[in-house]
Amino acid sequence: MGAQQNEEGQGDETPGRWFLSVGERGNPATRIDRRRGDGLAWTEGNFVEALVHGATYFRALHQALSAVGRGDVVCFTDWRGDADERLDGPGTELGAVLAGLARKGVLVRGLVWRSHPDQEKFSEQENLHLGKLVNEAGGQILLDERVRRMGCHHQKLVLIRRPGHEDDDVAFVGGIDLCHGRGDTEDHRGDPQALDIGEQYGRTPGWHDVQLTVRGPALGDLAETFRERWEDPTPLERRSPGARRARSADEPHRPEPLPELPQDFRSAGSAAVQILRTYPQKRPPFPFAPSGERSVARSYAKVLRRARALIYIEDQYLWSEEVADLFAAALRRAPDLRLIAVVPRFPDRDGPVSGPPNRIGQELAMERVRQAGHDRVGVYDLENEEGRPIYVHAKVCVVDDTWAAVGSDNLNRRSWTHDSELSCAVIDGRRDERAPADPGGLGDGARVFARDLRLRLWREHLGPSTAEDEMLDARGGFEAWRRTAAALESWHEGGRRGPRPEGRVRPHRPAPVRWASWWAWPAYRFLIDPDGRPAELKRSGRF
Repeated sequence: MGAQQNEEGQGDETPGRWFLSVGERGNPATRIDRRRGDGLAWTEGNFVEALVHGATYFRALHQALSAVGRGDVVCFTDWRGDADERLDGPGTELGAVLAGLARKGVLVRGLVWRSHPDQEKFSEQENLHLGKLVNEAGGQILLDERVRRMGCHHQKLVLIRRPGHEDDDVAFVGGIDLCHGRGDTEDHRGDPQALDIGEQYGRTPGWHDVQLTVRGPALGDLAETFRERWEDPTPLERRSPGARRARSADEPHRPEPLPELPQDFRSAGSAAVQILRTYPQKRPPFPFAPSGERSVARSYAKVLRRARALIYIEDQYLWSEEVADLFAAALRRAPDLRLIAVVPRFPDRDGPVSGPPNRIGQELAMERVRQAGHDRVGVYDLENEEGRPIYVHAKVCVVDDTWAAVGSDNLNRRSWTHDSELSCAVIDGRRDERAPADPGGLGDGARVFARDLRLRLWREHLGPSTAEDEMLDARGGFEAWRRTAAALESWHEGGRRGPRPEGRVRPHRPAPVRWASWWAWPAYRFLIDPDGRPAELKRSGRF
C-alpha cells in the first residue's frame, strides 16, 4: 500500500484506506493499474482544481486549446458535442476551434456517442455535424455505438498532450458536456445557447455543473482510458441506418492509430487521484472490460463504510434501490452521520408519459434513505434569485471532508452498471486544520481539496452571510441548510411579500407518482434505469 507525501513530508496511508486496491477494481483485463508496475490503483502528486459552472470550464478549455500547436494531441470523449457552442464568446465555437487545430497540424481525436434522433430529445444530428466539420479539416471524430442495448457513452473527458512541453499537459474531466445549455455562470440565468428541458425551467434554463482540471501522473490513467476505447477493434456501429449516417459524417471505418506518447508524468501537486469507470457487460465484449467494470459503484461501497460525520451530494438523479441501500446502511452504521443531497426540482423529461418513470425511482430511494436517517437526511433543490428552478447536473460527492469525487456518473443503477462513465476520486495530501480537523474521527483528517470544494458550493447555495464556522461543522452546517431552505419556502408560501431571504435552496418535494406506478415502475426498472451487470452479480445484488 503506497504512502502519499503530505506537506510535512511524512507518509500518508489514508488513500489506501479509502481508494480501491487493484483487486477491488474487479477488472483484471484493463491496463489502467498494472501498466505502472507500482501495485497501486491510484496515482499521487497530482494538481486538481474544481471548475464550478460551465462557463468557467469552457473558458479554461478554450485557453488550453489556444496554446496547442503542430504535433500536439487533443483527445476527447463526450455524450453530446455541439459544433456552434461558444467556449468564450463569438469566434470560439467548438467545431471551428477543433477544426482550426486540425488544419494547423494538431492531432484531434474524439469519441462521441452515436446518439438517438433529436426528435427524441437526444443529440444525433449535433454529434454528426461536429464529426463532419472536424473530420473534413483532418481530425478524426468517431461516432461510437459500442454500447449495451439501451445504453450510451456518457464519459466527459478532454485530454491535451504537448510533446516537448509536458508540463503543459492537462485533462478536464467531470460532468460537463461540450454542448448547448451547459455554459451557465454563477448567477444561473442560463446559457444563451439554451436547450429545452421543460417549461418549468424557462427559455434559458439555469444549469449547475462541475468539471475538474487535472495535471500530473493521473493523466496517464486518463490517457489509458481513452486509448482503451479508441483501440477497441469492435465495429463502431451496428448494422443499421446508423452506419449510413456515419458515412455522411465522413467517419472512417477504422480509427487511425494513436501516437505512442510518454506515460510518465512529473508530480504537479499534492493530490492522490483514483480514476473510476463504469462499463457494462455486453456483446461483443469490451476487450479491456469483458465482464464490464463497476469501479464507481465499488468505490462508493467502500467509501460509505468509512463515513461518520457528513455526506454531501449533488446529483442529477439519486435513484435506485441498490444506491439507496448503501447510503441507508451508512446512516444506520454511524448514528451521528448526516446526509445532504441536492437534486433537480423537476426531471429534464417531465411529460405525462416520461415524468412518472423518472420520478418513481427517486421517490423510492429517498424513502429508504429517510427511513434509515430520519431527521439526519436533508434533500434540497435550487432556484435562482428570480425564482426559476436551477437544473442540477453536477455529479459531486464529499465524505467527511476527506474524500471527494467529481465525474460523469450519477447515483443510479444505470451509471453504476450500464453506461460508460468516468470519475476522479481525490484525497488531497494537504490537511485542513480548521476545526473540526478530523470530522470522521478515524484519523484521516479533513483535506484541503474536499473541504474547499464543499464550502465553495455551500457558499453559493446558502448565500454569503452563512458563517464559515457553522458550515465547517457537520451538525451546524446541516442546520444552516434546514434554516435557509425553510426561510425561502416560507417566503414563497407567504406570497413572496417582503425581501427575498438569502440563499437558493428549498426542500425537495417531488410530485408523487403512485397513481401511475402500475406502468411507471416497469418502465423505470427496465428502460430508464437498466442493469448492465453479469447475471451472477444481479442475482447476488453485488457490484
